[in-house]
Amino acid sequence: MTPFADTPLLSRIADDLAERGWSRQHAFLPEALTLELAHECRQRAARGALEPAAVGRGDAQHVREGVRGDLIQWLEPGQSAACDRYLAHMETLRQGLNQTLFLGLEDFESHFALYPPGAFYEKHLDRFRDDDRRTLSAALYLNPGWQPQDGGALRLYLDEGEHEVLPEAGCLVLFLSASLPHEVLPAHRERLSLTGWFRRRGESLL
Repeated sequence: MTPFADTPLLSRIADDLAERGWSRQHAFLPEALTLELAHECRQRAARGALEPAAVGRGDAQHVREGVRGDLIQWLEPGQSAACDRYLAHMETLRQGLNQTLFLGLEDFESHFALYPPGAFYEKHLDRFRDDDRRTLSAALYLNPGWQPQDGGALRLYLDEGEHEVLPEAGCLVLFLSASLPHEVLPAHRERLSLTGWFRRRGESLL
């Protein structure tokens, strides 16, 4: 794999993050790998491995369908060849971002997310009040042929106003976890993604 530090892709991502706090890249992964990951997500859903996502953390976690309606399963190394290749890409990206932006990113966590038709996720921030490790949020979309009428856009609340990103297959969105509110608008068809966070070493805030 080509080191990210030597690629135009990393330069675009790093420049975006430094200048505006978020980045969108339309073809982050090879198309074949994107399709494999979509298939993997659907297979997991078919065998009942995806579970309703909760809000909060620790003992305060609760499933609240009025806040978010996606079904998720966390990735672990060795679960599938496609997932391992995806995690390898993100590890290389982590190293590249540390070399260029000195973010101190130590690891990456990620889960599949499936939004059934009608599901959404209300406006929120990705960093917990009592845990500052999540530094950079990452959403990779797995939906070939997605159209504006399918809904399900990621709405970012930027200083200059709202901006919506369609969850098109292969598109990667990165943004600063602590400072960029966002939401997922209601999807009108099944919406698949890999959602993750690059984390730094943190300290308890409470």
